[in-house]
Amino acid sequence: TLRKPISQSSMADWASKNLNMHTQGIFRRRISISNMLSWNGGSIKKPMLITSNRTIKKEACEMFKLVQSYMGDRQTRMDRNHVALVTVTKGWSMQGLRDELYIQLIRQTTDNMCYRSLAWGWELMAISLAFFSPSPKFQSYLEGYIYRHLDSDEKIAQHIKELVDLKNKKITKSRKKRKQNTEDEGLPISTYAKYCYRKLHKVAVTGGKKGLRKPTVEEITHARNAILTPSLFGSSLEEIMLRQQDMYPGNKLPWVQTQLSQQVLALGGEQTEGIFRIPGDIDEVNALKLQVDQWRIPNSLSDPNIPASLLKLWYRELEEPVIPQQFYKECISNYENPDAAVAVVQLLPELNRLVLCYLIHFLQIFAQPSNVGRTKMDVNNLAMVMAPNCLRCQSDDPRVIFENTRKEMSFLRMLIVHLDTSFIKGLV
Repeated sequence: TLRKPISQSSMADWASKNLNMHTQGIFRRRISISNMLSWNGGSIKKPMLITSNRTIKKEACEMFKLVQSYMGDRQTRMDRNHVALVTVTKGWSMQGLRDELYIQLIRQTTDNMCYRSLAWGWELMAISLAFFSPSPKFQSYLEGYIYRHLDSDEKIAQHIKELVDLKNKKITKSRKKRKQNTEDEGLPISTYAKYCYRKLHKVAVTGGKKGLRKPTVEEITHARNAILTPSLFGSSLEEIMLRQQDMYPGNKLPWVQTQLSQQVLALGGEQTEGIFRIPGDIDEVNALKLQVDQWRIPNSLSDPNIPASLLKLWYRELEEPVIPQQFYKECISNYENPDAAVAVVQLLPELNRLVLCYLIHFLQIFAQPSNVGRTKMDVNNLAMVMAPNCLRCQSDDPRVIFENTRKEMSFLRMLIVHLDTSFIKGLV
């Protein structure tokens, strides 16, 4: 469901307070807000947003050139992958540049007469959202902008035509050139907008790329491909099963779930102290995530904490939790009743039930006394680390969250101890 974004007037109010108003001409007249937020073919001499940071002031102007280069509005010797990599790395490394990048992309995708340039601007926004989120104060503005483009393809095509016609009245151009400007190239803008809208909400929660390793060209390519090909991470269970239909048509469970689970066991995870509690190296987890999203499991893995951390991440990032939101109240109401807790599982949609039962069966292996002696992860510890990945409290009240966290852990503990998962053996 789409939240209603801030109104156009609220966006204008935000812009008037936060834009670093530019000037032009020998009399240094201030440019209007509408012009500040419309496509610009030239360079800028200062940032779009107000800042006192000297480094940001300098980098913002360079970033604008990179945005123009990626969109094809400025000539460059770098290929577009490299331009995207430099741009994203700047934003990822310097938090102060993130809002600046997004406001520059908003500007360059507004009143843009070239559809290809427009599409590439939206593509760069989609790629950037895979690595970092805007600041909380800018998120509502960006969300409002994206929201207005969710079903805007006809309006955009008409608007480009009107802009081109207006320009052609002032400057005579060849028919051939005119055709190039209005010709559709690339995906519909609504496709980019819908992807960006979902990605914005997710990255605001997850926080984007973590670790110390800078973004790579491979990650840039992966982020671009994800616009059309849903990732195995952050999608719904239904989307994931649909995506694996061609490669594993007979599987009843997500390939990513079974493969990562088997990797944890293959590397001796059930005999590893602190498994699921001690995180794997974040850069190694990121690298594995990239490969898993390409249906590859490397042979070089040696630390079970790496697939274990990625497995937790996969559960946590599901678009809807394994136990859907509609069953949440029933779960926390029956956190002390084994029979009622087991009964809730039987009510789940078939795919969710199978995925949850596979997880519980997996955790039951670790809960065996012979393994607990080595891992120091008894049923209470397992429930504590896994409950947040299966159930999501929607309340913003800290007291409710705290109270429900205890109930979520207790509910999952009930399932690990009492749920019969013997039927799951051998299921893939």
